[in-house]
Amino acid sequence: MIRIIEAFPGELRELVQDLSDGQLDTPYRPGGWTIRQVVHHLADSHVHGYIRTKLALTEDVPIVKPFDEEAWAKLTDASTEPPEVSLRLLEALHGRWVVTLRTLDEPALLRKVHHPEFGTQTVSRIIQGYAWHGRHHHAHIANLRAENGW
Repeated sequence: MIRIIEAFPGELRELVQDLSDGQLDTPYRPGGWTIRQVVHHLADSHVHGYIRTKLALTEDVPIVKPFDEEAWAKLTDASTEPPEVSLRLLEALHGRWVVTLRTLDEPALLRKVHHPEFGTQTVSRIIQGYAWHGRHHHAHIANLRAENGW
């Protein structure tokens, strides 16, 4: 899972780097976010994952704050900024995150946070969730590209 998190920013960059503004502003499904919004959502979400990991490692079962993903995706930065901003953020963030993750022993992986919507989660579960999350949204973009012959 750590290798997936490590590789993700480069894989995402490769997937979106040659898209035009029109393509970036295409929803990946009817009523869904645009590719641009998905890239920015990934940065927003993974910042939360990194912080949740660090909180779990430094506090005793901290309560982590959810965020309104839909509202964040509608903000100006997520709907208009070039993906490059979030691609750079993801590269730096994942670099730091992986350094931390590679040092964890079994007791650290079992440390917990409490999420008001998803309940108590271990660091191990956080790692699995964010590895899945990146692949999930990568697939949305890859499928749209394939469907449109991009």
